Amino acid sequence: MTNNHLLIGLITSLIFLTGCNPTKEDVGTLVGAGTGAYAGSQIGNGTGQLAAIAIGTLLGGYVGGKIGQNMDELDRRRASDALETSPTGTSVAWQNPDSGVDYTMTPTRTYESTSGPCRDYTTEAVIEGSAEVVHGTACRQSDGTWHTAN
Repeated sequence: MTNNHLLIGLITSLIFLTGCNPTKEDVGTLVGAGTGAYAGSQIGNGTGQLAAIAIGTLLGGYVGGKIGQNMDELDRRRASDALETSPTGTSVAWQNPDSGVDYTMTPTRTYESTSGPCRDYTTEAVIEGSAEVVHGTACRQSDGTWHTAN
């Protein structure tokens, strides 16, 4: 299992959270822990699976907090724009001028759900030379904003 699996949904969960008071690091830690627990649950069975869940939770929380520190309003807007306007398979890249983090977001599939349009995507964030890749799904809400669905 790679960091890719431990970070499923992490960046985009941070990107699409709006109107909350927790810090970016707090949100990243919580989302990362949940993502890590999910990834750990996909490994093995029995006590080995429980250990993988625990390790995934801790590792995901740590990495999520680190990424969360770097997210800001610019990154949320850019990601939302990519989901709204980029054709499937077309990458959108940007660098946050304040944090220096490079992002590349690629919508990989578009489909209709009962609540409206949804898009699967891949996002890569390069933080201090280390690349983290996230796969997730976001759905457009009735107010036009995109929120992660997983």
